Amino acid sequence: MSDEPILLTPGPLTTHPDTRRAMLRDWGSRDPAFIALTAELRQRLLAVANGAGRHVAVPLQGSGTFIVEAAIATLVGPGQKLLVLVNGAYGERMVGIAQRMGREVVALRWPEDRAVEPARLAEALRADPAITHVALVHCETTTGILNPLAEIAAVVAAAGRHLLLDAMSSFGALEIDLTAVPVAAVLASSNKCLEGVPGIGFALVAREALAAAAGNSPSTSLDLHAQWRGFEKDGQWRFTPPVQVVAALVEALRRLEAAGGPKARRARYQENFDTLWAGMRRLGFELYLDEAVQAPIIATFRMPAHRKLAFRPFYEALAARGFLIYPGKLTQGESFRIGCIGAIGRGDFERLLVAVAEVLEPA
Repeated sequence: MSDEPILLTPGPLTTHPDTRRAMLRDWGSRDPAFIALTAELRQRLLAVANGAGRHVAVPLQGSGTFIVEAAIATLVGPGQKLLVLVNGAYGERMVGIAQRMGREVVALRWPEDRAVEPARLAEALRADPAITHVALVHCETTTGILNPLAEIAAVVAAAGRHLLLDAMSSFGALEIDLTAVPVAAVLASSNKCLEGVPGIGFALVAREALAAAAGNSPSTSLDLHAQWRGFEKDGQWRFTPPVQVVAALVEALRRLEAAGGPKARRARYQENFDTLWAGMRRLGFELYLDEAVQAPIIATFRMPAHRKLAFRPFYEALAARGFLIYPGKLTQGESFRIGCIGAIGRGDFERLLVAVAEVLEPA
């Protein structure tokens, strides 16, 4: 095993050595070579979701939350109304962002272990014609629940509204086909299923929707329309880009394509999850979600009630053995999360299960 810990987290995550090596070069941000690298980045991001043509790729410095805030501020204009579909912490975060941006926002909520229901959304849209945009978290990293994108997108489109999709924990592994599913904007980041390093958020936005959003954003640096116009003008970022992060993400996208694209990546993540869940079940752990709504991205486990086991010592014992897990984000009950994504495979999870068994022996 490497001396470096295995990150069993939903991002940052374990990256491939080739991705890390791509960061060893210094780039001039206004140099033609870096402008060409940015163009490749934008093209490859669109290709992951079959977005070329109707959509444009707009990368932005910062984390996934930065791009969500930029999208809400830019695409939901003053006088428009956003409905957020909430069944976890990241849906709640979008509600808070919209409020801080001064946008009118309402929420439709479900328990953390229940997927968003299209029929209930359709009813809400019929009842409130003032709603112009709907926001959905595709895979809620709070629990790992997978929400029904195609069905939700169809309801939103039929009602003549615009869908904003937080695809942070799905983009690059779970299928998003913009030729088949009507989405106004897909929002994601470099450091999750694409297996890049943190530092870039990006939006794939319908060209017409973005063109109509000029002047909406109250922010200078988070204005997606202005960022897009800058790229279209001269291929350059408006403000200093994280050049090494761009290089790493382009390398990660090349690796994704070479490995077979999102379908192959999902298959690897599914094998990781299946190995993890089978082993944890044998060790007496309970999966929080029903398997029917569980995405192979991150798994939430309840702390076993019959064992004297608390998260902090459990975390520290696994960390000492080279595995970093995540605390739970459930509003009720103690839990922990184990990510199945990153440049890791079945063998890493088999070793993790040996480590968990060792930690449990004296418990």
